[in-house]
Amino acid sequence: MSRVTDFREALRAGDLLAGTWVKTPHPHNVEVLALSSLDCLVLDGEHAPFDRAALDLCIMAARAGGMPVLVRPASAAHEQILSALDCGADGVVIPHIRSVAEARAAVRACHYVPGGRGYAGSSRAAAYTTLGMAGHRAAAREVIVIAQIEDAEAVDAIDEIAAVAGIDALFIGRADLTISMGAETMNDAPVVAAVERICAAGQAAGRTVGMFLGRTEDVPEWRARGASLFLLQSDQDFLLQGAARLGAAIRAR
Repeated sequence: MSRVTDFREALRAGDLLAGTWVKTPHPHNVEVLALSSLDCLVLDGEHAPFDRAALDLCIMAARAGGMPVLVRPASAAHEQILSALDCGADGVVIPHIRSVAEARAAVRACHYVPGGRGYAGSSRAAAYTTLGMAGHRAAAREVIVIAQIEDAEAVDAIDEIAAVAGIDALFIGRADLTISMGAETMNDAPVVAAVERICAAGQAAGRTVGMFLGRTEDVPEWRARGASLFLLQSDQDFLLQGAARLGAAIRAR
């Protein structure tokens, strides 16, 4: 099996997975990270300056390296999701899913169903016409759909959102959740309780739960609470930390 197939199956099974954000819209960073032992990369089209051309090149680099690649689009708009999937992303992390209606709309936008994803047989995802309509539609059914939960109203509706058919995983956006709840820090008790509630809802619905963590030491704690997909750091963090270690090592001599 391919790394993409392995990743998809492991994600849906709730196996422990580690990935990172890509914040720099250049294929070289993706090409290098595709050589790593990470399980996936997530191109951050919401908070980093990815246009469609950069997205296209970075997805091409990931696919060339056999690295599973997801995209967090700028929004849940159909055209944003379409762009990522036509370029060949293996799935999407859709920001600010607040309700059952938004979750269902996001799932529709990822699939060839009435009112859903617009069809193109000439895209990279369709192997540039070589899959044919039947083949492309079959392959598209395997697209990974991850709903990002990062708003107080989403927590209120989390049991219903988690139950929406076609959602493969819930991803907790703890920073925006902190702001939405009017909390001061991501470690405030109400925020932690909300994260725990999302984890419990995911488990009850048989959905994988993922989250960003700032420290690897926190993985066991949240793994014990049911989370299994962890995104840590980013390509920019690796640059900064590597440079800092080098500078410190030289000054220590």
